[in-house]
Formats: sequence, C-alpha cells, structure tokens
Amino acid sequence: MAAESYVGVRVQGGLLPAELLSRIAAGTLAGQASADYHLAAGETVREAANRAWAYLTGVWAAYRQAAGKLPEGDRGTTLTRERWLLILLRELGYGRVPATPAGGLTAGDKQFPVSHLWEQVPVQLLGHTLDLDRRTPGVAGAATSSPQSMIQELLNRSDDHLWAILSNGLTLRLLRDSTSLVGSAYVEFDLEAIFDGELFADFLLLYSICHESRLEVRDPEKGPASCWLETWRTESVESGSRALNQLRDGVVDAITTLGTG
Repeated sequence: MAAESYVGVRVQGGLLPAELLSRIAAGTLAGQASADYHLAAGETVREAANRAWAYLTGVWAAYRQAAGKLPEGDRGTTLTRERWLLILLRELGYGRVPATPAGGLTAGDKQFPVSHLWEQVPVQLLGHTLDLDRRTPGVAGAATSSPQSMIQELLNRSDDHLWAILSNGLTLRLLRDSTSLVGSAYVEFDLEAIFDGELFADFLLLYSICHESRLEVRDPEKGPASCWLETWRTESVESGSRALNQLRDGVVDAITTLGTG
C-alpha cells in the first residue's frame, strides 16, 4: 500500500521512505512477528490493533465530548493527558508513562521542560488547544519556542535520546534526531482525522510504528539505536543507497558502451 493512500499520516524530512511504510503496513519486515510486539502466541499485530481500536474509539468520543465542555481559557492539558493521551499510550504498550522530574530533561547546559519520559524516549503531552508549531507564551514547553522546535532541539543536543513522541491530542508526532538530516524529521499522525473518519488502516500503521516494542532498547550496549524502528530506518536508507549506486553504475556503463560504439 502506498504511503500516499493514508489520509491521516504525513512524513516530514524523509524520515521513513514510502517504500518502508508500505512494507511496515504489509508486515513483511523482520521484527513484526507476534512475539516481537509482545503479543500472545498466535495473535497478529492486526488483531491487537483492532482490539485497541475498538476500545480507543469510545475513549476518543468521551474525551472530545469532555473537551467541548471546558471553560474558555482552559488549555485542556490535564484532560488531554489523563482522559486521552496516556490511555492511548497504554494501549500502545507503554503502560503508565512516568512524568519527568521538575524541570524536565537536561541536554548539555540546557533544560527542556518535557512532561514525560519512557525509558530513553522523551514524551511531550500538551493540551488540545496548543499548536505544535507555534509558541504559546506562559505555557511550559511552548513558551520560548514551539513544542516541535523544543523537542527537536533536545534530540539534536542529546546523546541519550534518539526518538521522541510529541502530541496535543489531535496530532501525534514521532520525532528523530535530525543532526544528519535537513530540518525537522518526524512522522505525523492526524488523530482527529483517524478517529473522526474511522480510518482503521491509518491506525494500524500508527500501531505498527509507534508501539512500545518499536522504541524499546534491544541491546544495552547500542542503546536507543538498537530499537526496531531505527533498525528498519537504517536498513531502508542503506538499501536505497545501494539501489542508487546500482542505477548510477548502470547509467555509466550504458554511456560508456554508447561512447565506444
């Protein structure tokens, strides 16, 4: 299935190539067996995602109804975290994601007011009224720079964190260190479009990519770089490079052949 067929999914910075998204959706990659997702024997990823979907559609409806009753000026942070995002992350295998200590996380000589941390994955959970790409004065994690910029800077500065999760309840982004890329690098899931539009195929892709088992450290010596998501990305990039090299070599050979008659 081509990446373009997903209404609620967008890739920024070429983080995950379309070909890789298609293979993830098809379940043809190493690391996509039931045991790799910590599922019961014989339970497929699709079945697990369907079970989570059936539960979360009700949670989403109740959350949206409650959000609509908030008084004017309420950012909705507590409601969004407690009645929606922490439940969503629980269904994705993270359990109850711990809040960070006061002040958030530190990278180098700078502090980053990140709300939660799961293992080596920073998790920034905001209210539904906050824009991920704009500053919001007076709000921790959005006051001096946009939430997107803040999390991206943390990843780029830190050697301990490679991937991060950012969400305001309506949109969820999976970010990666972009020091070797140009600009921001993330995969965005439009939660509002997915759940309001009943886009199960999009949710299945979210489940397959954002599940806890995709970001957990598999080799303590390698750290976050040993997670399945990084393994998939690295192999996809290397495969693409090999394909380009083969294409280039083929073109050179053809030109040489033509030149020699």
